[in-house]
Amino acid sequence: MEETNLNQTIRCIVKLGGAAITCKNELEKINEENLDTVSSHLRQAMNLGSCSKQVMGMDWSKRDGVSDISSSLCDFGDQCQFNVDFSRFVVVHGAGSFGHFQASKSGVHKGGLNQPLVKAGFVATRISVTTLNLEIVRALAREGIPSIAMSPYSCGWSTSERNVASADLLGVAKAIDSGFIPVLHGDAVLDDRLGCTILSGDVIIRHLAEHLRPEYVVFLTDVSGVYDRPPTDPNAVLLREIAVDEDGKWSVVKPTPQSMNKQVEITVAAHDTTGGMVTKISEAAMIAKLGIDVYIVKAATSHSLRALRGELRHDIPDDWLGTVIRFSR
Repeated sequence: MEETNLNQTIRCIVKLGGAAITCKNELEKINEENLDTVSSHLRQAMNLGSCSKQVMGMDWSKRDGVSDISSSLCDFGDQCQFNVDFSRFVVVHGAGSFGHFQASKSGVHKGGLNQPLVKAGFVATRISVTTLNLEIVRALAREGIPSIAMSPYSCGWSTSERNVASADLLGVAKAIDSGFIPVLHGDAVLDDRLGCTILSGDVIIRHLAEHLRPEYVVFLTDVSGVYDRPPTDPNAVLLREIAVDEDGKWSVVKPTPQSMNKQVEITVAAHDTTGGMVTKISEAAMIAKLGIDVYIVKAATSHSLRALRGELRHDIPDDWLGTVIRFSR
């Protein structure tokens, strides 16, 4: 694995959850409202200059509903009024309603690239996830964020039995040092044992955090954080703080264990196993073990904006809704 030598430290790695930026029950449909709000929040969090400065939109390509692309350029007479000095972020997004259908129907995640259906599914999955990646890069660019698409497969990421075997960390570091915001995503990649598999955004985040050592990590989701059971359950309790010890084991700090009955604890384990949240928590726990705070919070809310800005680095305010995962020193 190549070493990275950054000129400056990374401030934040952000995971845009697929369920938060797409309509998960509609095939390949973006949640435009959420994506626009998240992009605006990212600009506010990254912007090191005055909030009064105008946005220099960077999407100069034609898109639906906009007939004249030159309008983006007409106000650039006085370039001093624009701010393009952004703090050092990395963005990774999930697939949501993009890619999952193609991957599951063809079995790409299981490997077997020699099978015609799997090979076709590999191509179809990448078409879908890179389509979403382009739209996210364009949304960020319209907010004046100098975002650069860095698709894992195209940038040389690969796995061995689903574990990261190679990754273009140097390319990510160079992009950051050049003033760009890299935008990666969950992708179909080659695997030296299985032939191919799916490399998830959560695994990418953890790998980047290990090597780039950001100040903090934010997971933007479609719910307020981690719950003790499915959040649709009226009795669901938001787990506000989770501590991770040196062995990587995690435990709930807030609310206190005394206020949670044993039935809830049993339900947590069952829900984690079947609901997929256990993977997110385990990846977040490995990041927290490095001494990096992780915030899991609902996207496009005032709570997520506070997390993105780094306002929660010490004590968590009582009025903040979300889950923080920290190393137990």
